[in-house]
Amino acid sequence: MAINVVILAAGLGTRLGRPHPKPLTPLADGRSILRQQLDHLRGTFGDQAHVTIVVGFKMDLIMEAAAADAAFVYNELYDQTGTAKSLLKALRLAPPGGVLWLNGDVVFVPGLLDALTPAITADRSFVAVNTASVADEEVKYTLDEHGYVYQLSKKVVDGLGEAIGINYVSSGDRTPLVEHLERCPDDEYFEWGIESAIAEAGVRFSVVDISAYGCVEVDFEPDLVRANELEFTR
Repeated sequence: MAINVVILAAGLGTRLGRPHPKPLTPLADGRSILRQQLDHLRGTFGDQAHVTIVVGFKMDLIMEAAAADAAFVYNELYDQTGTAKSLLKALRLAPPGGVLWLNGDVVFVPGLLDALTPAITADRSFVAVNTASVADEEVKYTLDEHGYVYQLSKKVVDGLGEAIGINYVSSGDRTPLVEHLERCPDDEYFEWGIESAIAEAGVRFSVVDISAYGCVEVDFEPDLVRANELEFTR
């Protein structure tokens, strides 16, 4: 089954304090965050994955590192816009169908993608979540009475878990999501677009619990330490 994959890698990544784009941060096994992601995607989906990377900050470095594995979309306003506008650019240009997208700083074990495959195969929009952790600074979520995502942001109070930065929009929900990302303030994250599409267009995102799998979104140095404690196989 062919699958569209987008990796958001345009940002400055200033919180980690590296001179290079955060996705190129080396990990303990010798690969960068981006290389691990690409390897895991190929290991799960093989040649069926059509991978697009949204680039911005020092884009030449990312393009050189992934030239054989992906196409690229340039967010020329990478220093002025959030992930919502990067995702919007990619969704506008991706081939028809649903789209799996990943933040470019998410480190995860290979089996996690296998856990997402049933929902992708069913073409069901979802947010991958970790119910074992609910840190204040992370994106959190709540559910409506039918079990679908109701709120999704860092501002959520009494969240049920954390969104880990891996999501899927179905072929049917892609157009309304694009419309709401277009309305999104320039500096906002893509979660704003998801919340807006849920509230105003009736789009439904389910959750897929990946708490059993190692996954770390690397924002700060302690996150990188935790990411390097995960056990990987190529």
